[in-house]
This record gives sequence, structure tokens and C-alpha cells, in this order.
Amino acid sequence: MANESRAWLTRREFLDAAAGAAATLTASQLGAASPERPNVLFILADDLGYGDLSCYGRPDYRTPVLDELALQGLKFTSAYAAAPVCTPTRCALLTGRYPQRTEVGLYEPLTGRDLDKGLSPDHPTAASLLKANGYETALIGKWHLGWKQEFGPNRHGYEEFFGILSGTADYFTHRSSAKTPDLWENLTPIERVGYLTDLLSDRAAEFLARPRSRPFYLSLHYTAPHAPWEGPEDAAIGHTDHGAGPMNDGGSLKIFGAMMKSMDAGIGRVLRALRRAKLERNTLVIFTSDNGGERYSYNWPFAFQTGHLWEGGIRVPAIVRWPGVVAAGRTTEQAAITMDWTATILAATATSADPAYPLDGEDLMPVCRSAGAVHERTFFWRTQSLDAARVGNWKYLMESGNEHLFDLATDPGERADLRGKHGEVFEKIRNQYSAWNAAMLPKRQVG
Repeated sequence: MANESRAWLTRREFLDAAAGAAATLTASQLGAASPERPNVLFILADDLGYGDLSCYGRPDYRTPVLDELALQGLKFTSAYAAAPVCTPTRCALLTGRYPQRTEVGLYEPLTGRDLDKGLSPDHPTAASLLKANGYETALIGKWHLGWKQEFGPNRHGYEEFFGILSGTADYFTHRSSAKTPDLWENLTPIERVGYLTDLLSDRAAEFLARPRSRPFYLSLHYTAPHAPWEGPEDAAIGHTDHGAGPMNDGGSLKIFGAMMKSMDAGIGRVLRALRRAKLERNTLVIFTSDNGGERYSYNWPFAFQTGHLWEGGIRVPAIVRWPGVVAAGRTTEQAAITMDWTATILAATATSADPAYPLDGEDLMPVCRSAGAVHERTFFWRTQSLDAARVGNWKYLMESGNEHLFDLATDPGERADLRGKHGEVFEKIRNQYSAWNAAMLPKRQVG
């Protein structure tokens, strides 16, 4: 048995993955979908690097369910997070706007010192707009946009919440990095026995199995593969005691792989529940990550990781499936960013944005329907110490007072600085960034 626990796939993981792959169908088998008022299943991984799915190049483990999802839909190779850390990206997803437009979006991320901060309940969100449009709304998983009740998911349009409020939690004890209990059912703290990834997957599957009279918007925000690095079997072998040190201590490639395979298998259970409920034909499924990966991620050819504005910190995988509507089995180089998913969801569901809070994202459904020629986009990023912009294939980056210019079409790894060779391009993009920055809230005064 000891040798079996060290195998590349555990028996449970193998059976879960095989069942998930068997349950997923090709787009032609799923049939055509009605484009009117689709359901929406939005799946967000946490600290998942660009190459951490096997369909994006991960060499040491397989993610068969998400690989199959990509074959059934459209895979993006130039998708970005709105920020290199969680809170601002989640703020961008909820609001559909650059995180620098809201106070909470300036926190990188919210910590235990920021208990009085959170997303204002006065700000419209995708969930509140969809709820007003007759949708059943639920968030299962990680929030990280405020701890107080007035900042919580239930005040932002989610009729149901099951998950954690903080940025990370132990997968077995469900305690935050401050060692406090952090598993919630709406406004009530609860206790459950089980591996957190499994609890979230099973709750999502249960939600999908319910009888309903309204279309749904389900946000499934996993904590995986964010630290602490604990695989589903680690409780039995003593890998869950983090002591007084930070939760991001330890880990290994093997444990990271176990976490990823567990999430992939859990998504398989969720998609099977969707299929059993006969809802897959009219459900828009979107999968992506909140930012780039951590120390065990596979980001090649991109540089650096979460926390950075180099490509490795913000380039993320993204998959869209809507049978009969979204082009299946294709890949697009179309540049996309977090706020686009908000705009796409609202457009697909015929839900109007609040005109007082105009969206910064773009509806990507025309791209998803045809997977045709890409068009140029302009994105901006800002942290307390870093600035960046992408205009077409050009990337402007400022780090530690040093400014760079890269051509991502020929140099996705950002190795060759072209600032001197293309001075006019550099100045133009820097000026564009300055104009955008002036329209945002100023940076926080820290310290």
C-alpha cells in the first residue's frame, strides 16, 4: 500500500479522472445549444500558472478533464489576469473594471491587517446584475474581497455562498493563515470534514443537481493549487502541520501534481453533474486562473511568477465551452483579460451593465463563436512598484525604476529589450500608460 500511495496516479485519482474523461462529450455529441439566457458556470483556479494544464504543456502529470474541455471548446493562448495577485483580479472579475478603479483593488492582496476593507456593497457586480435579471446566483469557493458581512458575497448578488473568505486556508482544517476557522455557509461559520477541493467540487455538483426554474450563474472559485501545498492524501501521511511558519513553506512537485489532479477530477464531477441535469447544452463554461503560478508552476517560455508583471505573473490559461455556439477544438491567440469574462457573461445572458459603472472589458463571444482573425487589444497593469502595458504585441514594463520594451510576437519570454531600437514605440506606449494611470485611483500610501 505504501508503494501505491507514491504512484503517479492514486487509484481514486485514476478512477475519478477516467470517469471524468468518459463523461465529457464532444461538441457534436452535446448538440446545439439555445443562445437565449444560458446558464453560466465560471471556474477560477488560484495561482494556476500558464503551463500547469497538460493541454498547455505540463509534462509531469495529466489533467484529462480540462484537456477534454479544451477540445470541446476554445483555448486561449494570450489570456491575462487583471493583476498578478488575487484580490485585485477578483475585484476586476466581480466589477468588470480595472481593479485600480476601486479602493479594495489597490490591496495586493487583502491581509489580516485589512479587516475593515472590502468591496463596497454599493458597487454593482456581475452577480448582482445577473440576479436582477432573474438568475439564480451562487459562489462556491474563495472570496478574498473582505471579511465583514457588508463586504461578503451575499451582499454582492450571490444568493448562496459556501467557501472561505480569506486568501488561503488549510485544505484539511479549513483554517486561515491566521489559524482561525474559515469555512462558511452564507454568513454562518461551519465545520466540515474533508479535503477542501473535494468539498467545493461536491457542493458545486450538488448545486447543479437541484431542480430549478431559473437559469443559474455559478462561480466556482477553487483555492487550488494555492498554498498550503497539501495533496488529498497528505492527512494520512502527516504533511499537514505547518507549525508557526507561513503556509507557503514546503511542498514539492509531487504534492503540487496531486493537488492539480484532485482539482481536475473534481471539475470532472461538476461537469458530470451538469450533464446528468441535462444542462450542458445551454451552459456557458469558462475556466481560467486569477494570476500566474507559484514556485511549482510550469510557465515556460514566460518569465517569473505570481506577484510580477512579467508574463509569468499575469499570463494564464483560459478555456471557453458552449456547445453549438463556441467553436470547438480550436485555439486562439486573441488577447483577453479578466474583465472580458465579465463583459462576455453579461452579453451572453442579455444582462445590461450599470451605465454609472462602465465596463473595461470586451465581449469575447464574437471571437469564441468563430475563432477568426484576432484583433489588437490594449491592456494596462499596475502594482505598488510595477507598471506594464500591452499594446498589440508590444509590452511595456517598468520594474525597479528600469523601463523595458518587448515584442511578445517574437520574444514571449521577454529576454530582448527593444527600448533603444524602437524608441518611438516605447514613448507612445509609455504615454498611453501614463494617461490610463492618471484616470485610476492613486496608489496606496503604505507604511
